[in-house]
Amino acid sequence: MSEHSRGDYAAVNGLELYYEIHGSGKPLILLHGGIGAIEMFGEVLSMLAEGRQVIGVDLQAHGRTADIDRPLSFESMADDIGALIGHLGFERADVMGYSLGGGVALQTAIRHPGLVRKLVVVSAPFKRDGWYPEVLAGMGRMGPEVAEPMKQSPIYKLYASVAPRPADWPVLLTKLGELLRRDYDWSEGVEAMEAQTMIVVGDADSVRTAHAVRFFELLGGGKADAGWDGSGMSSARLAVLPGTTHYDIFYSPAFAPTVVPFLDAPMPEEASTIGDVS
Repeated sequence: MSEHSRGDYAAVNGLELYYEIHGSGKPLILLHGGIGAIEMFGEVLSMLAEGRQVIGVDLQAHGRTADIDRPLSFESMADDIGALIGHLGFERADVMGYSLGGGVALQTAIRHPGLVRKLVVVSAPFKRDGWYPEVLAGMGRMGPEVAEPMKQSPIYKLYASVAPRPADWPVLLTKLGELLRRDYDWSEGVEAMEAQTMIVVGDADSVRTAHAVRFFELLGGGKADAGWDGSGMSSARLAVLPGTTHYDIFYSPAFAPTVVPFLDAPMPEEASTIGDVS
């Protein structure tokens, strides 16, 4: 952590959920990918924190958040984030999630619509078959049997350096494998969402490009020409970052300049109050 950030734990839903606060301003909850931690965002976190209060979170069984006797599920982790927003005293917060964290962020907006102002879903589908088949095959192999081989990976070294119980590594992979093999389709929830949403994928992502377009359409985007004055433009945004994969998307020089203007733009109700000087 930098000298301008602080870490703490929130008691939510039987979990001691670890979070770090970086910067100041409007709150943005940041959710990492599977078997990752807050550190996964690298320099992007500090770029985002230049103009807002970024709250990085270690999800259940990840990073500094110890596991509890509860399966890993998108829904329960989303409820943790909803409880964290309340714990921190925010009326609403922006939420950005990547991969596994993108699914959690999406479920937070679906399950707790009043708490999410803007949503950024990075490299995550709304339906399990949004992943390429070879990615789904890899997810199918996730489990305790890969725990030992994966100890050679940088992601394990990060886990072992911060986890309250590093011996829980096989437990995390077991629970994560069970989650990743579970089918889901959140299309109805996506269509009913209230939060302004941006979808971000790489053009060589693990999420199918056609699926990202379908996601955008469910949100009301990509339906028609916006017109010369832009009046036909939906509030949803789709960004496909060139020359970018699922694994290096935060290293793309286009990432922060793409996301920050979306987060900074006032909501319709905020725009009306900005112009109201009476």
